[in-house]
Amino acid sequence: MAPKVHKKVRKVVFPVAGLGTRFLPATKVIPKEMLTVVDKPVIQYAVEEAIEAGIEHFVFVTGRGKGAIEDHFDLAYELEATLKARGKTAEFEMLKASRPLAGTASFVRQQEPLGLGHAVWCARDIVGDEPFALALPDMLIHGKPGCFAQMMEVYEKHGGNIVAVEEVPHEHVNRYGIVALGQNFDPATHEITGMVEKPKIEEAPSNLIISGRYILQPEIFTKLSTQKPGAGGEIQLTDSMIALLAEQDFFAYRFAGTTYDCGDKIGYLAANVAFALDRPDIAPKFRPLLDKLAQS
Repeated sequence: MAPKVHKKVRKVVFPVAGLGTRFLPATKVIPKEMLTVVDKPVIQYAVEEAIEAGIEHFVFVTGRGKGAIEDHFDLAYELEATLKARGKTAEFEMLKASRPLAGTASFVRQQEPLGLGHAVWCARDIVGDEPFALALPDMLIHGKPGCFAQMMEVYEKHGGNIVAVEEVPHEHVNRYGIVALGQNFDPATHEITGMVEKPKIEEAPSNLIISGRYILQPEIFTKLSTQKPGAGGEIQLTDSMIALLAEQDFFAYRFAGTTYDCGDKIGYLAANVAFALDRPDIAPKFRPLLDKLAQS
């Protein structure tokens, strides 16, 4: 029997409407997604991860004051013309490579901060009736290949809905969305039998958290359209995934890589260190400075 062919994942949704209050005053006029890790905005890492996985269209769910994100992925004519005139070929090519192709980036507004589920629902008309990837850009994942490239392999095998997961200490499970596991298909891939948002520590079905990367079927939009507010009075994506779980397969994938929560100051600083040490043009001079700081 020929293997089942699953509909290609061509689009990715980035919810980028958050206010970034944990990084004030830096985020007073700069979107938190535009804060840099080494020399790239956080959002650019997420876009590059999606491109590596073969994704073709990028949907940004933005809010007021987020125009810098749209500008970042647009042609900067004056800057690029100046670089070319001055013979700065490497810098020009770097900027050119960071731009999505014309017509492959879409921007839609989330007018009110009604939660992650509502932000995803705002992308429904652009995504249409096809599976899509979803990335929370704050969750910066350092791995080779990238998390989405790994997840695509799982999707091609199993189809359905794929959720990236990772372990946390059991005493921290009440901070996250947690999955319950069923049948395992390989050491890294398991059936999901249940999900719960921020459970009590003693009631958590596992210590595997939902890590900010998803491949979802379009029926999630139907669930989101009727989803009642949940935790925090917001439309919770997890609640709609639980509803869809009764009708479709969900798989948990333990990806290879390290997550840095760039919505948190400590995670953001750690990401800068980790990504700098992975750069051959920076690490040789940076590492001795870190060693000196550690000894002081």
